[in-house]
Amino acid sequence: MGHGIAQVFAAAGHTVTVHDRSTEALTTLRQRIGQNLTDLGQDAEAAARVFPVDDLGECLAGADVVFEAGPEDLAFKKELFLQLELLAPRNALLASNTSVIPISRIVEDMRTPQRAMGTHWWNPPYLVPLVEVIKTPSTDAEAAQRMFDLLGAAGKTPAMVEKDVAGFIGNRLQHALWREAVAIVEAGICSAEAVDTVVKASFGRRLAVLGPLENADLVGTDLTLAIHRTVLPEIDGRPGPSPYLEQLVQGGRLGMKTGEGFRQWTPDAQAALRKRVQQHLVAMNKADEEAARGAA
Repeated sequence: MGHGIAQVFAAAGHTVTVHDRSTEALTTLRQRIGQNLTDLGQDAEAAARVFPVDDLGECLAGADVVFEAGPEDLAFKKELFLQLELLAPRNALLASNTSVIPISRIVEDMRTPQRAMGTHWWNPPYLVPLVEVIKTPSTDAEAAQRMFDLLGAAGKTPAMVEKDVAGFIGNRLQHALWREAVAIVEAGICSAEAVDTVVKASFGRRLAVLGPLENADLVGTDLTLAIHRTVLPEIDGRPGPSPYLEQLVQGGRLGMKTGEGFRQWTPDAQAALRKRVQQHLVAMNKADEEAARGAA
């Protein structure tokens, strides 16, 4: 995520410094960004605007905006933000890329939480347009707007999250779907492959242009209410993870990293899926650009 975020801003003309605890990650940083840009048909010279830096203090010196993209570990992030507060310039915006941890918990020990916020990017950052900007009760509204405007100017699609809750907007919606998908397989209604097929070959096809609430208005809120009265009582509502998912993890079926999770994955199948995802995202971005040019 870190090098992908750096790539976005470098491609937009910004100078970016990157710190990583991994020497290898820093050594290969420019090469990876340059290759990504080449693969996307963009100017690979933008990678020259990205500078790997071994020392965190040196990396932060003179920064206007800082993005943290470390492990999903609350204790780690809390400690890191205290360091960022001390080492970054006093007016620098400080943002966490956590996927689900409430930002308020990360910044609760800071002395200047008004300049801190969440910016949840989606993977890969240089292909998925959305970045959620998450305010905490302490975040200065003007600071959040500065971040919102910066992201928009860099070519992203920012969305302001006014209330700091676990999972923000996107992951709450995504994992509500995942919870029911797991429950359907657990109940023996169909296979994991069938679940994925149904999503990709039906409502998933229109999600890019028709959001769920747009769809509800399209069919009518009266029909939506009638459907909900029938189906919602049947949808999984357990407050914790599925026992079936717990069994997969306990049994070492960790998905692609072990070759099997809900489905089996050979190295070739994994590579093919990743290639399809990248090609799809590139095509969608090109379609968006063409639509914007046509509207202009």
